[in-house]
Amino acid sequence: MVLRRILTGVLALTAAVAAGCSSDEAPSEPLPDAPALIRDAAAATGEIRSAHVTVQVNGTVPGLLVQSLEADLTKQGEAKGTGTLNQLGQLVEIEFVLTGDTLYLKGPTGGYQEIPATLSSTVYDPSAVLDPERGVPQLLTALRDPKTEARDEVDGTQAYRVTGTLNQEVLGGLLPGIQSAADMTFWLSTGEGHLPVKASAAFGDEATVDVTLSDVNKPVTVTAPA
Repeated sequence: MVLRRILTGVLALTAAVAAGCSSDEAPSEPLPDAPALIRDAAAATGEIRSAHVTVQVNGTVPGLLVQSLEADLTKQGEAKGTGTLNQLGQLVEIEFVLTGDTLYLKGPTGGYQEIPATLSSTVYDPSAVLDPERGVPQLLTALRDPKTEARDEVDGTQAYRVTGTLNQEVLGGLLPGIQSAADMTFWLSTGEGHLPVKASAAFGDEATVDVTLSDVNKPVTVTAPA
C-alpha cells in the first residue's frame, strides 16, 4: 500500500521532468512572461494522454523512499516500469504494473505480488497524475513567484527555464511523505503549448528530485502480468 502511494505520487511529479542542459545566457530576444508560460504549460499538460517518465533522486530527501524510477504512464493512471527503493538503508530494485485499481509489484526475487483493489484504491487515485485539476497542471499553476530566467537546451529541445517554489501541501499530495517545501525549476518547451520537458525540485542544498518527460502521446499499452 505504501509502495503504491510512493510510486504513483512520484509518477505524478511527473508528468513535469532531469538531466544535463546547456544555457544560452544571452538570448537574442526578450524572455516571455513566466505566468503566461505556466498557464500555457498547464493547459497543454492537461491534454497529455500518455508519456514516458524518468525520475532520479540525488541525495537524501526525508520521507521519500524512491531513488529512481522509469515508467510508461497513461492519463487513465495505468503504468508499467521499474524503480529502486530505499528500504531501511538497502536499495531494492522493483518492477511494477498499475492497471485498473490494482498494483502488481515484483522485487529482486519471486514473482509479482498483487495488492487488492480494496486497499490500493483508498491510498491513491492514479488518474490524478495527468488530471488538469489534481495532477501535473496543478503543480505548475501552484508555482509561487515564477520567474523566467533563461533559454536552455535540454536533450536537444529548446526550453525556457522557469523557477519558483512549491509548498509542502502541494508536493505532498503527489509525493506522499515529503516533509518540506521545495525550490522548483521547470524547463518548458519553446514550441507550441510549452509542454514541460524537465523539472527539478531542490530540498536544501544537497538533495534534488529530477524528472524528465518524453514520448508524449506515444501509444502505451498496460496489461496485468500473467
